[in-house]
Amino acid sequence: MLLVVEQFLNGLQFGLLLFLLAAGLTLVFGIMDLVNLAHGSLYMMGAYFAATFAAWTGSFVLGALMALGATLLLGIALEVTALRHLYGRDHLDHVLATFGLILFFNEAVRLIWGPAGLALPLPAWLTVPVPILPGIHYPAYRLAIIVVALLVALLLYLGVMRTRIGMLIRAGASNREMIGALGINIKLLYTLVFGLGAALAGLAGMMQAPILTVQIGMGENILILAFVIIVIGGIGSIRGAFLAAIFVGMIDTLGRAFLPNLLRQVLNGAAASTAAPALSSMLIYLLMAIVLVVRPEGLFPASRR
Repeated sequence: MLLVVEQFLNGLQFGLLLFLLAAGLTLVFGIMDLVNLAHGSLYMMGAYFAATFAAWTGSFVLGALMALGATLLLGIALEVTALRHLYGRDHLDHVLATFGLILFFNEAVRLIWGPAGLALPLPAWLTVPVPILPGIHYPAYRLAIIVVALLVALLLYLGVMRTRIGMLIRAGASNREMIGALGINIKLLYTLVFGLGAALAGLAGMMQAPILTVQIGMGENILILAFVIIVIGGIGSIRGAFLAAIFVGMIDTLGRAFLPNLLRQVLNGAAASTAAPALSSMLIYLLMAIVLVVRPEGLFPASRR
């Protein structure tokens, strides 16, 4: 029982982190029609900013807030100086240009911070176990990730579905030319959307930083899962990204936790432990393949109303 509850919460926590990364990606892809492979680099930069600012200020919370602002500004600067010139061009141009940005950010990090990874230590109040059920404790920091990510998801949903800016964002996803004809500054809208996406990626990176080492290229593998999530959930859909991220996080975490014991029934211990992560990944990609066959637009396509 303890293991099941713990792994369920781990899956929820990982899924919510994936949502933060995928939400920004699906907004940029759905609204700006931009394939941004450098989104994972913004996730990495958020982690590096958080580790650096926390070390400078001596405060984890203040460092995280400063890192969030820095990633937002970095995203806006990146959109204005580089990505704005790619709108309306072929997706292959997007892939090549943003892949070049991955190389640029990796080398920039190597020059500024060096090749060794960084650590982001947690304050004492986030390292204590918290009782969640009788006899069951869970790390306070992982619970904090769940609470913060759920709050961000709620605010993002309300912002997109219940505000004027959200209405413009949804209209931009449906018909860019019409919004421009109505006098809306589409360039400014795109800049705001990209900055929001960068901030969400940076938030995911800084929250993952205390769990994993902050290192060069840390956003590249997780970016693949983010693309899988927006395919499953539906391009441009916040609700789809949220639910698909939970599915993927649960499949990955529970698969890695429980598949080894099942595989040991037919394989030796070492082979079962090695095969379990690969099989978990295969289940995720199998889910994506099934969704593409049954519902190519995604399980929860974006609402255009």
